[in-house]
Amino acid sequence: MMTMTRALVLSVLAGVLAGCAALGNFAPGKSTITEVRAGAGTPTDIRFTGNGDELWEYAKGPSGTETYLLRFGRDGQLKAVAQLLTEEQFGKIVPGQTTKGAARDLLGRPSNTAFMETGTAWSWHVRVQSREGQFVVSFGPDGVARDKKLNLAGGQP
Repeated sequence: MMTMTRALVLSVLAGVLAGCAALGNFAPGKSTITEVRAGAGTPTDIRFTGNGDELWEYAKGPSGTETYLLRFGRDGQLKAVAQLLTEEQFGKIVPGQTTKGAARDLLGRPSNTAFMETGTAWSWHVRVQSREGQFVVSFGPDGVARDKKLNLAGGQP
């Protein structure tokens, strides 16, 4: 029984690691939606843009520090692959302007959500300059970002 459990855990872990590695193996303009699904598995979220592009999100959370967004055209061809949890993306969150929907599009699904009297806080587990921590965005009751903060182990970058 113990051997079967260990084998199952190792099998699941191998599949997860293969999915992570597989995301870097796809080439925009060459890979198809069918190839990505076969190689990377089911995405954590699928959204559509106004122009008909299909966005597949592969979030490695809640403990992972990467969220990939793959963009497919109407023809099923991969158009782009992007890592969302970067300092550049964090900089696009503008307190007083960025809505929850825009934050979700910029960073992917949050790792954690906290509900407070004054609104909601979303956080993402991140790795910046080889240090792990949390990127937190606080939203007011109107759904607009009030504050953002990058908390890394050992202090700020």
